[in-house]
Amino acid sequence: MKLVVGLGNPGKEYINTRHNVGFMILDNYLGESIKWSSKFEGLYYEMNIKGDKYIFLKPQTYMNLSGKAVYQFMKFFKLSHEDILVIQDDLDLPVGKIRLKIDSSAGGHNGIKDIINAIETQDFIRLKVGISNNKLIDTKDYVLSTFGKADMDLLWNNTNAYRDIIENFDYNNIDSLMNKYN
Repeated sequence: MKLVVGLGNPGKEYINTRHNVGFMILDNYLGESIKWSSKFEGLYYEMNIKGDKYIFLKPQTYMNLSGKAVYQFMKFFKLSHEDILVIQDDLDLPVGKIRLKIDSSAGGHNGIKDIINAIETQDFIRLKVGISNNKLIDTKDYVLSTFGKADMDLLWNNTNAYRDIIENFDYNNIDSLMNKYN
């Protein structure tokens, strides 16, 4: 069983904001017609991919408290940190650039910091998606700003990569995906 967590903030006011890249990628991957269920302060959807059960999770605790929902899903479904892929935004990468990481620090990302604290390890797979940075705008305001059309196009240029990573991530064989996309 695998848990794919897309990070973001709940609420219509946050749709298509830079901080909601994780939600956006899950929505794009799963499509608009699915029906999300609610449990443990998160929206989730279950499906089988290549014989494996996948749980897709959008924590509804707001970004900085994402660890609470992740921990509860891990505990309920008896998952290990090795079964998790977290999709997050990254200010240090250009828009649309992706980077896979494993066992790395939060790097200033409060949602990741909360997950690390809740599950008591930083040893899980992360798909970092670049949102760039504008040093002329306060970071909080920037991450809560919406993408323009050109940036959205850059973001969705990687749709096949997102799909490949979601469907093929495996803790023991992550190196091949890292070599392919980093």
